[in-house]
Amino acid sequence: MPKGTNQKLKLYYLSRIMTEKTDDEHSLTMPEIKELLEAYDVTADRKSLYDDMEALGLLGLDIIGEKEGRSYGYHIGKKHFEIAELKLLVDAIQSSRFITEKKSGELIKKLMAFASEYEAMQLRRQVFVQNRVKTMNESIYYLVDDIYSAISNNRRIRFEYLRWNLDKKMEPRKDEPYEVSPWALTWADENYYLIGYDDDDEKIKHFRVDKMRSIEVTDERRLGRELFRDFDIAAYTEKSFGMYGGEETDVKIEFENSKVGIFLDRFGTDIPVRRAKQKGWSETRVRVALSDQFLGWIFALGSDVHIAGPEKVVELYRKKLKEMLKNYK
Repeated sequence: MPKGTNQKLKLYYLSRIMTEKTDDEHSLTMPEIKELLEAYDVTADRKSLYDDMEALGLLGLDIIGEKEGRSYGYHIGKKHFEIAELKLLVDAIQSSRFITEKKSGELIKKLMAFASEYEAMQLRRQVFVQNRVKTMNESIYYLVDDIYSAISNNRRIRFEYLRWNLDKKMEPRKDEPYEVSPWALTWADENYYLIGYDDDDEKIKHFRVDKMRSIEVTDERRLGRELFRDFDIAAYTEKSFGMYGGEETDVKIEFENSKVGIFLDRFGTDIPVRRAKQKGWSETRVRVALSDQFLGWIFALGSDVHIAGPEKVVELYRKKLKEMLKNYK
């Protein structure tokens, strides 16, 4: 039998065929494998294919041969990713507002390369049922890369920080750029945030990455190291409702007992939970960034939850409620 023109690529094409055409539910016989190889202009006899299968096994592919009727079927068993893992990754990509629609499609297509064509069909079906709002900032991936570069090289960054105007266009918040010492990136409220030190205001701030533009990594060394030596990103994110800033305050909240899960989900199981004076009620103390977003969250929980202290927070809440009522006369 004359050899095909792509014999040197025989192992590559064989591994591709096994990866794309087989899984735990789909196998190929030797005659079927030979036919598929011929489509790549590669010829093979049965004996050489046995040797090739063994070589693929040595390279890390889990080739499994099982008797199927009168013949043997071959398929790949364990892969880099199980189909359930791929579905999880696809859903995470689709759910993320941070990843644009275009980039979502590109990433999912790459993930499909780890699945057989039959498994890839399941991933496509999963994609089609999604319909979520995505960011429009296609350059966000390069922004993240610049931020990580600045962090690893201990450098400050300079950038424009944007906001929406009434024409539904993004514009700089101020004329001059921001200059910040970046220390961490975190994911919260379906957005990516930079956490850094602002030397002008001498405090820690956070910025939504998709609203940053024109990042420049400067030659200046970062500031604020002492503040970030024992910095707890999880705790910072937890107390910053909607990642909006505000004065950090310990707040006492009383709630009807059935609401306890809301507070454990939001603040974690380490918060104190004690009986309140009112029968069937409990209380907790949490540290939060006191903002309109926090007060709005309390309001949304209804009459079974109320702020019990300190008095300055209670008075602030009353004031906000009165201001809101003025709009409904």
